[in-house]
Amino acid sequence: MKKLILLLFTIPFLAFHSVDTEVSIIGKWKGEDKGDIGFVHFDKEGYALFETGDQKIGGKEFIMKGQKAKMTYKLNTSTKPMELDFIITILETNESNKIFGIVEFENENKMHLAVGFGGSARPTEFDDENSIYFFREE
Repeated sequence: MKKLILLLFTIPFLAFHSVDTEVSIIGKWKGEDKGDIGFVHFDKEGYALFETGDQKIGGKEFIMKGQKAKMTYKLNTSTKPMELDFIITILETNESNKIFGIVEFENENKMHLAVGFGGSARPTEFDDENSIYFFREE
């Protein structure tokens, strides 16, 4: 009898499952700022790449100030807004610098990104000066 009661209480709980609402940042995103169109790529390995016109900055290897470097990203989904950091590392010396950002997803294909340029602190809100909307391309 105890097993039957336990089964009757357990079955309804098994019918409920959590819906995964986490949005993936992986992919190619397109943004426009003051008429300029650019892209940011996030890959599964943790690399980020910025592309505007014929200029590409980031990825597994690129040249920065005459030295080979790489750009990775770290997304912290436990904060609100989420924290998104871009880490540029000089390959020869392993010296790195971070660009601190925040990101919000309006849906799976639209994100709002704000970054602290020039070594400034992480933004705490989105405004016209520090942020841009990106739309998923791939």
